[in-house]
Amino acid sequence: MKYIETLREGERINEIYLCKAKMSALTKAGKPYDNVILQDKTGTLDAKIWDPGSVGIDEFDALDYVAVTGDITSFQGNLQLSIKRVRKVQEGEYNPKDYLPVSERNVDEMYIELCALIKTISNPYLGKLLKSFFMEDAEFEKRFKFHSAAKAVHHGFVGGLLEHTLGVAKNCDYFASVYPILNRDLLISAAIFHDIGKLEELSTFPENDYTDEGQLLGHIMIGAEMIGERIRTIEGFPKRMANELKHCILAHHGELEFGSPKKPALAEALALSFADNMDAKMQTLREIFAATPENNTEWLGYNRLLETNIRKTSK
Repeated sequence: MKYIETLREGERINEIYLCKAKMSALTKAGKPYDNVILQDKTGTLDAKIWDPGSVGIDEFDALDYVAVTGDITSFQGNLQLSIKRVRKVQEGEYNPKDYLPVSERNVDEMYIELCALIKTISNPYLGKLLKSFFMEDAEFEKRFKFHSAAKAVHHGFVGGLLEHTLGVAKNCDYFASVYPILNRDLLISAAIFHDIGKLEELSTFPENDYTDEGQLLGHIMIGAEMIGERIRTIEGFPKRMANELKHCILAHHGELEFGSPKKPALAEALALSFADNMDAKMQTLREIFAATPENNTEWLGYNRLLETNIRKTSK
């Protein structure tokens, strides 16, 4: 596959890309044409269909995967593709990982690591609740592995929800080993469940945008409801423990102004909020530094999430 970042002016290409956007327009002379944005995991490419009704231009929509033939030109200093032929491709003709931002880590290996943590939970009720989602529900596993943890801020890629959840759970495991006041079973369970609501808050790739449910309720409320519904299917699940687990989820953003319906009232809820905040901010820095030349130790500007001007450490 020829990735977008490798394309050069003068090339003729015959490749499959994701159509990120498509819009009809008119030239100054009143002739219709289509504006198309193509995408792969390396970037986006502006494209034009100057004669939408011609032979070889099949019907397709935004978020379809399309096979395109065309010529790479340059317009105002930027590359542009003049599309000569295009058709919508079928599932199996492409690998989504070539077109979407994907975790640098192996998704299956991370899931095995997460399940290994679940197996260390000694409380039978919490263990059964975790396994009912992560080890006994194949459809849930598939969705959880593919989902992102955010639209844009951090872990906004395929496998991002899993990577973030594992990072938070490992932080919590460390906290539990250092601070004996923490109930490890409750804390690890809350860490693994804390962002489960994002499966409904955000649509799947390639869209990865807020759903109606996500806009109205948010992942914190959705997650607490998902846990509550599943708890009611487990006979004898202690009510006090259920409330403590749900409280950790409701309070995991730490402050009301950050979207938590409740402030942490349990040691485990406080520890979870710290672990979540740490993983999110470290990943934010990681993504910023990855997009910065290795030898650049100049100030990189103000970051809204971190609320400070940042730069890399001198070597």
